[in-house]
Amino acid sequence: MTTKNEPDARDFERRPGLALTELAEDAARCRDCPLWERATQVVFGEGPIDPLYIAVGEQPGDQEDRAGRPFVGPAGRVFDVALEEAGIDRSTVYVTNAVKHFKWQPRGKRRIHDKPNRSEVVACHQWLDAELGALPIDAVVIALGATAGQSLLGPSFRVGKARGADLTIGPRPLVATIHPSAVLRGDDDQRDALRAGLVTDLRRATTLAREDAPPNVVAVPIIEEMSP
Repeated sequence: MTTKNEPDARDFERRPGLALTELAEDAARCRDCPLWERATQVVFGEGPIDPLYIAVGEQPGDQEDRAGRPFVGPAGRVFDVALEEAGIDRSTVYVTNAVKHFKWQPRGKRRIHDKPNRSEVVACHQWLDAELGALPIDAVVIALGATAGQSLLGPSFRVGKARGADLTIGPRPLVATIHPSAVLRGDDDQRDALRAGLVTDLRRATTLAREDAPPNVVAVPIIEEMSP
C-alpha cells in the first residue's frame, strides 16, 4: 500500500502539467507491489512527446532491466524490424510496458522472465494510466500481447479475439496484436507466420494514425533507480 512518503500516480491527476520525466522519477520510488525488490531499476516508457503511436508491452526483460530502457532486448529488435516492414518510423512510437519492473525466476546464472500476475498489473496500472494521460489523445495505442491488453481493457481481453477488431481506449483507437516475444518463442516453421501477422497488425495501425508526423523529440531520458 502506498504510504504518505511514497509516490502515487494520482498526484498526476492533481498536477496535469507533470512532465513525463518527473512522472518516471516518481514511478522509480513506487513500492505498491513487491517486484521492485528484485529488479535492478524501474523501466519507464520513452519516445517522442507527440507520438503517432503508443506501443504497450508486458514488462521489461533482462536486458531492459539492466539498461533501464524499454524494448532494447531480443523482442525489441523483432519489434523494430516489424515496425520497419509495416512502414512505421520508429521515431514516431512511444514505447512502454504495463508493468515497469522486471519479474523473473533464477535458472542457473540466468534470470528467466516470469509473467506478472493480476495484482501486480493492477498495482502498476496507475503509472501506465498517468503515462497515457501525458501523451496525445489521438495517438494510436498498440497493445502487444495479453498482459498489455488486459491492463488497458480489462481481464476479459484475449489477443485472438481482439485482433482485427475496432477497439478504442477512451478517444484513442487501439490495435491488438501479439507480443514480439511470441515470434522468438515460435517454432522454426511458425516464426515467419507469426512475424507476418505482427506486421499486418502494425500496418492496420498506420491506417488509423493521424497524417501529421511529429518531430523526433525524446520525452523521457534514462533515469537511475532511486534508493528506497
